[in-house]
Amino acid sequence: MTPQGHKKLHERLKHLKAVERPKNILAIETARGHGDLSENADYDAAKERQAHLSMEIAEIEDKLARAHVIDPTTLNHSKVTFGATVTLEEGESGNKLTYQIVGVFESEIKLGKISVESPIAKALIGKEAGDVVQVHTPKGSKEFEILVIEYK
Repeated sequence: MTPQGHKKLHERLKHLKAVERPKNILAIETARGHGDLSENADYDAAKERQAHLSMEIAEIEDKLARAHVIDPTTLNHSKVTFGATVTLEEGESGNKLTYQIVGVFESEIKLGKISVESPIAKALIGKEAGDVVQVHTPKGSKEFEILVIEYK
């Protein structure tokens, strides 16, 4: 996991514990004040939200406990490894794409962050600038040339 991903998980955990959980506890208390709990939809919804929050908190705490944080700025390789930001050129279209290879829990394709376990990342790992890689995706096979490898 990158330091940014680790920080983001810590921030989410803090928000859940300091904001969302207290807000939910208040919702449960308010719903209890409405009377009969057996037919109280607000109470049921608040209890369901409480279970969801507890599960998400436990999942994040587990991820943080098992996380191995790797700072890409401390790496300086000529080959693609975890944490690399790679600029590619797609063979057919000539489109340029930039991806950072990150941990599974922090991948967000819209932000250009792809999981180390994705087909593209798997094809790139160990390659150098100038290499051409064949990526087998669910939509078919694509060819990319590695233009730039950065660790930032």
